[in-house]
Amino acid sequence: MDIKKMLAIAKGEFPADLVIKNARVANVFTLEYEKKDVALYGGTIAGIGEGYSGKEEVDASGTVLAPGFIEGHCHIESTMLTPAGFAEMVLLRGTTTVMADPHEIANTCGMDGLEFMYRESLNVPLDIFFLAPSCVPASPFETPHEELDAWAIKSSYEQGWCTALGEVMNYPAVINGDEGMWSKLLASWDVVKSGHAPGVTGKELCAYLLSGCSSDHESATRDEGLEKLRRGMWLMIRQGATEHNLAELLPLIIENEARSSRAMFVSDDLTAKHIHTKGHLDGIIRLAVQEGLSPLAALRMVTLSPACYFKLFDRGAIAPGYSADLVLIDSLERCNVIHVWKKGKWTVRNGEVLNTPFERDKCYPTAVKALYIPSREELSIRSSRDKKIRVVGLIKGQVVTEHCIETPTVRRAEVIADSERDLAKIVVVDKNSGSKRFFSGFVKGLGLNKGALASSVAHDAHNFIAAGMDDSSIVSALNELRRLGGGLVVAFEDQVMASLSLPVGGLMCDGNALDVIQAIEEVEKAARDLGTPMTHPFMAMSFLSLSVIPELKITDQGYVDLNRGGLMSFFVDDEDN
Repeated sequence: MDIKKMLAIAKGEFPADLVIKNARVANVFTLEYEKKDVALYGGTIAGIGEGYSGKEEVDASGTVLAPGFIEGHCHIESTMLTPAGFAEMVLLRGTTTVMADPHEIANTCGMDGLEFMYRESLNVPLDIFFLAPSCVPASPFETPHEELDAWAIKSSYEQGWCTALGEVMNYPAVINGDEGMWSKLLASWDVVKSGHAPGVTGKELCAYLLSGCSSDHESATRDEGLEKLRRGMWLMIRQGATEHNLAELLPLIIENEARSSRAMFVSDDLTAKHIHTKGHLDGIIRLAVQEGLSPLAALRMVTLSPACYFKLFDRGAIAPGYSADLVLIDSLERCNVIHVWKKGKWTVRNGEVLNTPFERDKCYPTAVKALYIPSREELSIRSSRDKKIRVVGLIKGQVVTEHCIETPTVRRAEVIADSERDLAKIVVVDKNSGSKRFFSGFVKGLGLNKGALASSVAHDAHNFIAAGMDDSSIVSALNELRRLGGGLVVAFEDQVMASLSLPVGGLMCDGNALDVIQAIEEVEKAARDLGTPMTHPFMAMSFLSLSVIPELKITDQGYVDLNRGGLMSFFVDDEDN
């Protein structure tokens, strides 16, 4: 960088590389618009004002120039795309920086998974900063490929793969002073540490905050979100494909927009189809504005706020010396992206990503293929009618579940699924460690009438999960998963109705987004043919094994409810009711 030349450009004495002229510049410092020219040099914003000239000039009359959008918390693997495929989609939507927690692939492939994600991210024209997975496993009741301890966390920083600590989900371990958990926190003491504390309030919240975990994307109520803001946390308002917290939490910001300086919008988990049809952060801006938030405050929450939280002081605003990560849109209300510049270079022009497809890394890690699948006989659960059972209660639009106690449907001394009661059998099989461990339980809320769904996407350990109305369909679906080495499967009795292979760590495809979207639509349609009314049934099912989210979950080790102490029995004694 020629400093004297940049100074001359800033003073208007020398032409810039590029000048964007006549735009309404969105100022996220003061929450106002300015009609100014913006001069770029060598990937940096050199000057803002009137009368700048450039080697290239863009007339942006009638449009809004905004800082590039920053995703503060997401899991790329949830899109079922690798970093390259993900980048092709979100660049179109104005996203230029992503803070990604790769704990999904870390659970299935360990450190090899982290290295792959980092390596492929180097080939895309946006910045993907990875956060070291703090909870692999998420709790002692999940079975990953390998445990990532404090030394692994430290190594990920030293290798340059990770720059911050990913969401610290095992909040009971933090609050209770677990030595292993705190060793990871201490190994990360000089970096930003992301939190994860669903329903944690009061004195327990105070204890959790002593860890240095300073953000949370799990607040589900207004009171919870406000308390966390008051205690110094950064509030991440999540609006994902199936987890929708914006409507509940946004009034906190609308009633006092100064809070936008300590809050941000995040997606957490999105499908490729959701990004294609509804957008990424651009879609969240549109929704927030429709709900009553001022457009500039909404913009701040996907630019300056996440930049400040993650100490990315070179981006998040349009100002001299900032990185030239810029998005030209028609308006913040509509938020249709026209052009995108990353470090001053065109990456999206007239709504099309340039120089695609981005390079894929073909040396990707694969999940375990050779594993044990239980037989129909082994899945059978014997019981009499007088015993009650625990059932995972799925809540539409939420990752939290209910801990239900139900009288089982029993036929010939066997507990069975019952479509009239919306009770499906659910099975989790360990694929990561080579054991023959599995656990069978029941779930209500999937809406299946027949057949079974199975997936290798099952947060966070991503063992095989299947839910169905009969054991034959469940076994067929699981066997197809084993053959594929991971994916999504719909089966009815002995027939596979539809499937999608996910060869990269059992979580992602290495193809382009549109092909993946089409394949997902086919398996989701097949799932709906089995009766489920859910738009994204596989994503909803994937969270039923996430043991660190209240209340009742299911893993290969059994039913888990951390709020009640951990592992839970299948049958319920009278005193447990």
